[in-house]
Amino acid sequence: MIPGSNKDHPSFIRSFGYAIEGFVTAVKTERNIKVMLVAGVLTVIVGFVAKLQLISWALIAICIGLVIFAELCNTAMEAIVDLATQELHPLAKRAKDIAAASVYVLSITAAIVGILVFAHDFGLIGSWH
Repeated sequence: MIPGSNKDHPSFIRSFGYAIEGFVTAVKTERNIKVMLVAGVLTVIVGFVAKLQLISWALIAICIGLVIFAELCNTAMEAIVDLATQELHPLAKRAKDIAAASVYVLSITAAIVGILVFAHDFGLIGSWH
């Protein structure tokens, strides 16, 4: 595709195909995305067992989606850095470390939300108000 041009711009449907291809590539090649997906599936299973309320499902779905999104972005940023330089440059390390830290912070936040949601729905803590 030529920047600023519609020439050779993929169709809307083809763009979805590229997105799915990217997701499948990430799942096949990246350990951390597999870990995040397994954690998400386990969380959903526990959610069914706990018979989560609608708002709890919304919070869990948002957290799972955001963590997977962050891991995909981190993976893409690492690939871009690797493409830009093959040497062990301090700025390359900095970029990769900061991208990984963003996933870490979001994962911890999602875990806290999950603990609060499940503790509430299992009756371990009081109501939200």
